[in-house]
Amino acid sequence: MASLNPWLAPVYATPEQNPQFATLTPEERENALQMIKYQKLAAMAMESCPVKMGLSAGAGFGLGAFFSLMSSSFAYEDPLGRAAQMNRQQKIREIFADMGRGMWRGGKGFAMVGGLFAGTECVIEGFRAKHDIYNALTAGFLSGGILARNAGPKAMIGGGLAFAAFSGAIDYFINRESADDDYTL
Repeated sequence: MASLNPWLAPVYATPEQNPQFATLTPEERENALQMIKYQKLAAMAMESCPVKMGLSAGAGFGLGAFFSLMSSSFAYEDPLGRAAQMNRQQKIREIFADMGRGMWRGGKGFAMVGGLFAGTECVIEGFRAKHDIYNALTAGFLSGGILARNAGPKAMIGGGLAFAAFSGAIDYFINRESADDDYTL
């Protein structure tokens, strides 16, 4: 079954249906089947909740550390205050240590938010067996409530509603259908 669009690769249900598969040597066929097996395993792993949660937490850690690094340049209000007694090398060491501590704190916070939201959304999506905006809204509400749990019940509801609104807006803009190319002036 060939594709009608010449820019798209044809899709075959099994490798044996591919006409090019018959031209392969037995060793090449075995390698191709092994490659297909590993592709399927990788796809299954990427669909699992722990992997999604880990990837989101890792990306959140990197993003939080980067934001903290960028904002640390504004953190030194008085360079002559406490650093007046230090020489240049001590000042540099203290500044880099402070930047590293800030990057670690910011990265942990973003990793916690990203991992919590991605894990919650994945579990909800698996339970509902649907992919729609309600997964993001529910996961946002639960995540926002969990993140605000130390501030009391009112803050939990407010945090849940705010996080749900934010995650719903992001999900809406990411998953919306693109507009047609017909623009009228």
